Amino acid sequence: MTDEQFREQYKPLRVPAAYNNHLAMRDKVIFALADLGEGTAVQVSRRLGELEGEAAPKTLAAAAQQILAELYRKGFLAGNEEEGSLVYNLHKITQANGGSTDPGANSKSLPDKHR
Repeated sequence: MTDEQFREQYKPLRVPAAYNNHLAMRDKVIFALADLGEGTAVQVSRRLGELEGEAAPKTLAAAAQQILAELYRKGFLAGNEEEGSLVYNLHKITQANGGSTDPGANSKSLPDKHR
């Protein structure tokens, strides 16, 4: 694989701003997952079915499963095992860190010459 091929294959994941039928299937799957926040391949394919309106459910399920598994394997998606299914998400931080820091706390244990 050349450097250019690597960069193309592992470029950052981009969530389409809006759904339309002319998107590539990969972008449709990413959009559906982002719209859900998180979900299994089955849940993503159901959402795709709602967005597509006419597509065959088995075709969507197979496409969603294959695309999500590939993105997960490449590290573009996170996933958690729940009740025998992998629940995918986009690594988004949705809650601010509630902790705090005290920069001086660790320096109190250092000898005076290191403070």
